Amino acid sequence: MTSRRDRKGRPIVAVTGIGLVTPLGTGKEDNWRKLTAGESGIRSITRFATDGLRTTIAGAVDHVFEEGMHSAELSEKLARLAGTEAIAESGIGSKGNFPGPLFLAFPPIEIEWPQRFAIAAASGANDRIEYGDLVRAAGDPKFRPFYEASKYGVVPDNLAEHFGTQGSPISLTTACASGATAIQLGLEAIQRGECEAALAIGADGSITAESVVRFSLLSALSTNNASPESASRPFSKNRDGFVLAEGAAALVLESYDHAVARGARILGVVEGVGEKADNFHRTRSSPDGKPVISCMQKALADAGVTPEDVDYINAHGTSTPENDRMEYHGVSTVFGERLKDIPISSNKSMIGHTLTAAGAIEAAVSLLTILNQRIPPTINYQVPDPAIPLDVVPNVARDARVTRVISNSFGFGGQNTCLVLTGEPAA
Repeated sequence: MTSRRDRKGRPIVAVTGIGLVTPLGTGKEDNWRKLTAGESGIRSITRFATDGLRTTIAGAVDHVFEEGMHSAELSEKLARLAGTEAIAESGIGSKGNFPGPLFLAFPPIEIEWPQRFAIAAASGANDRIEYGDLVRAAGDPKFRPFYEASKYGVVPDNLAEHFGTQGSPISLTTACASGATAIQLGLEAIQRGECEAALAIGADGSITAESVVRFSLLSALSTNNASPESASRPFSKNRDGFVLAEGAAALVLESYDHAVARGARILGVVEGVGEKADNFHRTRSSPDGKPVISCMQKALADAGVTPEDVDYINAHGTSTPENDRMEYHGVSTVFGERLKDIPISSNKSMIGHTLTAAGAIEAAVSLLTILNQRIPPTINYQVPDPAIPLDVVPNVARDARVTRVISNSFGFGGQNTCLVLTGEPAA
């Protein structure tokens, strides 16, 4: 068999398995049906008391959450669900024996308020804890399970053991670009010839009282509490912030030759990737848009394609006033006159912003768009912003010829990653 290579002589990297969990449900089929139906997974928060909070809505995965779970436990469970589905579809390896490394995008782990208050009360400090309190808590049977689950590196080790991945697992966080970065690392490992397959997962189960308060203090969250389903309004004139959400996605990445040799179904190809950090501000993007422009240009160049070759843009589309405006500036610069003929939509209008998992989830949805030749809509698009003249797919899914997608992920701290995804590679 002749080896299939990309335009740069590298191994073509195929996707042979997809797993997906969002506020809409568990499993890619259920999620795809609801996404293309324009359903919203945003609801009022019931997991904890919201009295006095400016924002009381979120895209919580309450169908997965178990009472008493802290965010690290929930994130790990989401990763397991998505990874299990992706590996099962791929049919690669055997149960507990995945023939490649794990690249995990995972949120930072910290002591959460309930545990912090309990440790403080146990130490007699009431409202504060010292390092010594943490050390003592590690030996206390009551706190030991939380301590063990919260140690850095525990979750990726747990997942590596569960899936039987090879070598040391890589755990990373590049803010809201993390999920796409995990796919990038898996892609590059295969291109370098380090492995024939890799498991890339992005997971985030971080809807806690503390996270809602923190993002509220940044004035980043929508306060449309009276109508949760219509709170996320990307590219609309009346957008007022993003909606915090949870979820996970997993992709089995595999060299095309390896996948074909074992008779695997090719779900798509990761054709190129671009990354660019701007270091402009801890949360704000550079107002000139140069980092995101460069990121998209690098992704297209890495794939060896031009703006003319792109059929659909899966936008970062957070629904914050600044981000949507910045993204429009970026795509209009990169695609120029071609932009008016490229449909664009934001999955976050239905599932909210899943933070660490967002890039992986949106890559999975982009692949499903290519497979089904149907573009999920941007719901709640009732009042277009005249300053953002895009071909937004409004409110109802659109059947379209989609061969190639660029999926954008722009994170806090200026951490930006863009993926170019396509179907079967050209002969």
